[in-house]
Amino acid sequence: MKRNLLLLAGPLLFISISNAPSFDAAHPEMMDMLGLVCWVALWWFTEVVHIAITSLLPFVFLPSLGIIDIKETAAQYMDPILFLFIGGFIISFAIEKWGLHKRVALKILSITGKNPAQLLLGIMLTSYFISMWISNTATVMMLLSAVMAIIYQLDHHYNDKHQHRKLSSSLLIGLAYAATIGGMATLVGTPTNMIFYRAYLEAYPLQNDLSFISWFKVGFPISILLLLATWMVLKLNISKKERQINFDINIFKKAYKDLGQFSKEEKTVALVFITTALLWFTRADIPLGNITIKGWCNLFPHPSQMQDSTVAIVCALFLFILPTSEKGKSILEWKDTTKLPFDILLLFGSGFALAKGFEKSGLSTYLAYQLNFLNGVHPLIILLIVCVIITIISEFASNVASIQLALPILIALQNSMHLHPMLLLVPATLAASLGFMMPVATAPNTIVFSSGHIKAKEMAFTGWWVNLTGITLISLISYYLL
Repeated sequence: MKRNLLLLAGPLLFISISNAPSFDAAHPEMMDMLGLVCWVALWWFTEVVHIAITSLLPFVFLPSLGIIDIKETAAQYMDPILFLFIGGFIISFAIEKWGLHKRVALKILSITGKNPAQLLLGIMLTSYFISMWISNTATVMMLLSAVMAIIYQLDHHYNDKHQHRKLSSSLLIGLAYAATIGGMATLVGTPTNMIFYRAYLEAYPLQNDLSFISWFKVGFPISILLLLATWMVLKLNISKKERQINFDINIFKKAYKDLGQFSKEEKTVALVFITTALLWFTRADIPLGNITIKGWCNLFPHPSQMQDSTVAIVCALFLFILPTSEKGKSILEWKDTTKLPFDILLLFGSGFALAKGFEKSGLSTYLAYQLNFLNGVHPLIILLIVCVIITIISEFASNVASIQLALPILIALQNSMHLHPMLLLVPATLAASLGFMMPVATAPNTIVFSSGHIKAKEMAFTGWWVNLTGITLISLISYYLL
C-alpha cells in the first residue's frame, strides 16, 4: 500500500507543480522543470523503484516538455566523465581479481596491528589509500572479506566472540568511513567529485584552474585530518579492556607469507595502477610558486582533449591486452566487466540531464536569486550553511543525487554573489560525502552494516561527531585555501 502511494505521489506531484502559476511568465517551462525535479527526487530518496528506473525519467520528459531536445538530452547520458568512472571500476576489478588488495592490506596490518588502536588505524589507512583511486564502494567490497577474516581470527584466538564486539564494530565502521573519506582526496575517488568535475568544466570552460592536482591540494589536507579525527573518535568507542590487549602481529605476517611471492599478474596490475595514478597527477600543468611544471597533455596537438577519463580508459584497455602466465589469457577478460554498475552510470547521466534542464529552463538562476539574502554575509558563514544543509540531505538521500540537485543552484548563486567558482562548489561537493550517521546514507555504510556486527545507534553516535568535524574542517580549510 505504501509503495503504491509513493508511486502515485511522484506523477501527481509533477502534475500539480507543472500546472501551478509560473514564477516567471517569460519562462513557463520553469514549473515543468521544478515538477520533474520533485518527482525524480521523491523516487530517488524513497527508492520506491530502482534508482536506474527513476534515472530514465529525465530522458523521457526533458525533450517531451520542450526543455532540452532529445539529442542534447541523450548526450548527457554518455558524457565523457562517465568513462572516467568506467575506467576506474575496470582497474578495481583487476585489483580484486588478482588479490592485490589483500596483499596490501595484510602488509599494512602486519606492521600496524600490534594493538586495537593500531589495528584500527591500519585498516583505515588501507581503505583510505585504495579509495583515493577507485570507488569507495568497490574499496569496501574488496576489503570487507579481509576485515571479517581478521575479526574471525581475533574472536577465535580469544575464544569469546562477544568480548570484542565493540572492537569488531569499530573496525567495520572505520573501514567504511575511511573509504568515504579517502574518496574525498582525489577527483576520481568518489562519484560526487566526478559530478562536480564535469559540472565545473561545463559552467566555467574558460576558468582553466581545475585539475587533478588542484583538487588534491584541497581534498587531501581535509581528508587526512578528517581521517585522523575519525580514528580518534572510533578509538574511544573501543572499551578500556579491549584497548589494553596486545595482538600477535605474527598472525598477519604469516598470512602475508602464505600469499607467496608477487605473481606476474599482481606485478602487472600494480604497474598499471601506479601508472594510472602518475598520469592523473601529471596530466595538467603543476604550478610551484614561480615555476610551472608542464603536464604531459602538452605533448599532444590538442591538449584540452586529453582528459582524466582518457587516462582511465587507456590504462583499462591495457588490462585486456597484457598477458597472464597462462598462455592465451589476459589480465582481464570481457566477462570480468559484467559487474559494471550500469545503474550508477544511468544515475550519473540523469543528474547531468537534470543539471542541464535547470540551466536551460532558468530555474537555477531563479532559485539562486531567492538566496540573495546571503549577500553581504561573511563567506565563511555561507560555507558553513551550505555544508550543513548538504550534509543533512546526504544522510537521508544518495550523496550523488544530493550534489546533482545542488550544483546548478550553487553555480547560479556563485554568479550572483561574484565569489570565486570553487569557493562554494568544492566545499558543497566534499560535504555531500559526509553521510556518516545513517546505515543507508552511503553504500559503504550499508555494506558494513549488513555484516550484523554494528548497531544503528553506534553508527549514528560516531557519525554525528564525524559529520560535525567534517563540516568544520571543510568550511575552514576551503575558505583559507580557496
